[in-house]
Amino acid sequence: QVQLVESGGGLVQPGGSLRLSCAASGTFFSINAMGWYRQAPGKQRELVAGITSVGRTNYADSVKGRFTISRDNAKNTVYLQMNSLKPDDTAVYYCNADVLVRTGIHGVYRGPGTQVTVSS
Repeated sequence: QVQLVESGGGLVQPGGSLRLSCAASGTFFSINAMGWYRQAPGKQRELVAGITSVGRTNYADSVKGRFTISRDNAKNTVYLQMNSLKPDDTAVYYCNADVLVRTGIHGVYRGPGTQVTVSS
């Protein structure tokens, strides 16, 4: 069983910063790609940023230059540093991980989400 738990969400003023963390726990061999998605009320879930096991990253155009994804493989943790936050960034942020559970078997897991609200 693999579990992902996000933390670091909250209420922040426009222009402010937040750092999200997501830690994976359980029994598995390794974690491949990890990423952050978000879903705002009435909108579809969208990919915010992704990072491979060797650190290659990709970002949604809407967050490029403001958000930075990183990971600590020793801690099975992925981070999302969010700067210059805008009201449009308000959403529930979810962590995803592609996990090699055992030889030849992998699964995609998602955390319960953390609320980020950007408002004055």
